[in-house]
Amino acid sequence: MIKKLLIANRGEIALRIVRACKQLGIQTVGVYSSADKDLMHLRFCDEAVCIGNAPSTQSYLSIPAILTAAEVTGADAIHPGYGFLSENADFAEQVEEAGLSFVGPHPDHIRLMGNKVSAIHAMKQAGVPTVPGSQGTITLHNAEEQARAIGFPLIIKAAAGGGGRGMRVVERFEELINQVQAAKTEAKNAFGDDTVYMERFLKNPRHVEVQILGDGDGNALHLFDRDCSLQRRHQKVLEEAPAPGIADDIKQPILDACVRACEQIGYRGAGTFEFLYENEQFFFIEMNTRVQVEHPVTEMITGIDIIVEQLKIAAGYGLSYHQDEITIRGHAMECRINAEDPKTFMPCPGRIDNLFAPSGAGVRFDSHLYQGYSIPSYYDSMIGKLICHAQTRKQVVQKMRHALDELIIEGIKTNATLHRDVILQDEAFTEDAQNIHYLENHLLKNDCK
Repeated sequence: MIKKLLIANRGEIALRIVRACKQLGIQTVGVYSSADKDLMHLRFCDEAVCIGNAPSTQSYLSIPAILTAAEVTGADAIHPGYGFLSENADFAEQVEEAGLSFVGPHPDHIRLMGNKVSAIHAMKQAGVPTVPGSQGTITLHNAEEQARAIGFPLIIKAAAGGGGRGMRVVERFEELINQVQAAKTEAKNAFGDDTVYMERFLKNPRHVEVQILGDGDGNALHLFDRDCSLQRRHQKVLEEAPAPGIADDIKQPILDACVRACEQIGYRGAGTFEFLYENEQFFFIEMNTRVQVEHPVTEMITGIDIIVEQLKIAAGYGLSYHQDEITIRGHAMECRINAEDPKTFMPCPGRIDNLFAPSGAGVRFDSHLYQGYSIPSYYDSMIGKLICHAQTRKQVVQKMRHALDELIIEGIKTNATLHRDVILQDEAFTEDAQNIHYLENHLLKNDCK
């Protein structure tokens, strides 16, 4: 088993990893920037090391600083959490070259899935359905030919992209070249790579994903599916599991295909296959080679601690379960709580003057907040995740409403009112899952009137 783990992250996910380590008897090393000396998880780590100044490029994204911290503390493994270096293949490679265990996939698999073009090619070979799209990368010379083959509307995407950057929807042939050039420029600026590709544009899909675990030796299993369709500017706002309203005979082939794909490449650790779902069809869009922000909803319906499983797999213990031992129990929903103005969505860092976290059966609040804590302005605005579990989706919606009523965060503005007063009061959403455009095109527009 891993003896001492360095947690190369901050905030709620760092605290979440500490808890899993305590369950397994693993010592922990917390790292922090100069702006983060008051983080909650540092109180519970066995050791803490400052790795640099507040900007993430000088701390959480500094590979030399993190590896040095591991060396001086005698850590034998590193967990990257999500964000920052979690999907950086060079980081994973350097961790392993230093003789440490990387709690995540093999560097080659991070590279494979980190590029959308190579990921789509790999999924096609594994029999996972993909969105009809271009053959390889797009250039200004082959764009018109490829677009004619795909048809309009289509979407241009950055191969190394994420978060909606480097994406352009093209409705007409006349717009194509200008939009390809714009996408390439944005991709270069955002990711240092101007490679783009094209796909058919699905107008009103849902975002459905599959959680998997692999042992690195050709064995894998799935932990069923989630719906993450409520999004703003391609950023998830609310997630739930399992994905509602999709028949088992439609889901099961996709679940099986994801497992086969992981078995074929010998995937190690936790991973998530992301799909667009429209007209009872699934289309692969990308794979995230890390633990997801929304992993708690899967834990709630399966009873499996995904972080614990990551640690066991990284230590060489393999999978703790067989597929037939994993069943769905009820329904779970997660609201992301962000330090931001619910009307303008501008970040709202500041001091927490008062905090009360809801609790009770089937209620979980994953957060690093405490009264008196000051949220720094340097990092992502997400400050917590409110998760509820019940027997049915209808019961979860009701429980989440009550939990949001109980949640008190004073001193800053948060988006909790968006969840409580807008999303969970909308009859169309509470009756059934909606498409990825629903929040922006319907709820937010109506809320602003």
